[in-house]
Amino acid sequence: MATYARQSVAFDHGQGAWLWDTTGKKYLDALSGIAVSGLGHNHPVLVAAIARQAAKVIHTSNLFQIPEQESLAQRLCELSGLQEVFFCNSGAEANEAAIKLAKYLGGKNGNENPDIIVMERAWHGRTIATLAATDSPKAKAGFGDLPGGFVRVPYRDLTAIEHVAQTNDKVNAVLLEVLQGEGGVNMAEAQYLQGLRALCDAKGWLLMIDEVQSGIGRTGKWFGYQHAGITPDVVTLAKGLGSGVPIGACMVGGKAAGVMGPGSHGTTFGGGPLVSVAALTTLDVMRDEKLLENAHNVGAYIRACITRELSGVAGVREVRGQGLMIGIELLRPCGVLVARALEKGLILNVTRDNVIRLLPPLVMTQSDADALVEILAPLIKEFLTEPVSA
Repeated sequence: MATYARQSVAFDHGQGAWLWDTTGKKYLDALSGIAVSGLGHNHPVLVAAIARQAAKVIHTSNLFQIPEQESLAQRLCELSGLQEVFFCNSGAEANEAAIKLAKYLGGKNGNENPDIIVMERAWHGRTIATLAATDSPKAKAGFGDLPGGFVRVPYRDLTAIEHVAQTNDKVNAVLLEVLQGEGGVNMAEAQYLQGLRALCDAKGWLLMIDEVQSGIGRTGKWFGYQHAGITPDVVTLAKGLGSGVPIGACMVGGKAAGVMGPGSHGTTFGGGPLVSVAALTTLDVMRDEKLLENAHNVGAYIRACITRELSGVAGVREVRGQGLMIGIELLRPCGVLVARALEKGLILNVTRDNVIRLLPPLVMTQSDADALVEILAPLIKEFLTEPVSA
């Protein structure tokens, strides 16, 4: 189906933060397959682990015990402070599981059709329920009436949520990203998240955090919420968890633990031996190679360099982000920069029409970062000197 407006480039192989297309041209990957390839390309430890497991068993289904899945669940619970994990295949599926859990818990507690508070500019997926939770008129266009039960409020506005708490007794959960990716790389302050945690505790609500894009080290910690020193009730993961092998997860703790039982949710492929080994290996490599520290340091370096290069340049609104999740907001739409950067050997993305989004591999070096800035800064400056198109 023609569901993608693809660039006319096909990649043949990669190494670290670099890719080569089928003609031999070299590119610096500042997108990581949309925050997926945290270990970069062709990481020898990951490649070997996947090959070993593929030679043993790839799939058995969740009708049987899967030791690799159990080990992965244990590791994720240790890292997150949560208690249980449901494995699936994507971020949308992880968020579907979170939404189902909130609805299911509401019903158990006598709230048959609970509402979930969601945010402006949120992105949670393209399935019917996650699309309803998402705030993108473009993505929703043409799909008719979507499921109800979502109450939308401005992002980073605790007062708006407190108002809902006073006027709506059907709410039983809040779902948000601590760092909105598709929404324009918008960050929630620690104080806001701490206030939200306290409010959810006071109201008996679930605090559900979508870490599909921001999780697994991208912000410089294992999970973005850890910057605020809080622990949510539900956390969703995907993207970087398997370093390119499709895997998603819905982690739960506190009052969200023990809610689901046999038959209340399920999946054929989720958490199979191969993907679990890929995820376990990803976590091992990140620990052994100190990639959390690298994401923090190299991300700060990129933001500082871009800020310096664009200082005083008319048309630049803000350089922001955390770790290797970086947004450069311009004062006008800049989608043309995707193709222009590609011509120069740099892979990036533009979201919300005017935010250049950088999501490099967590293995990116300072030398790679210098190459990124050397290509990107002149492109932005040249673009901003051009007349605004009608």
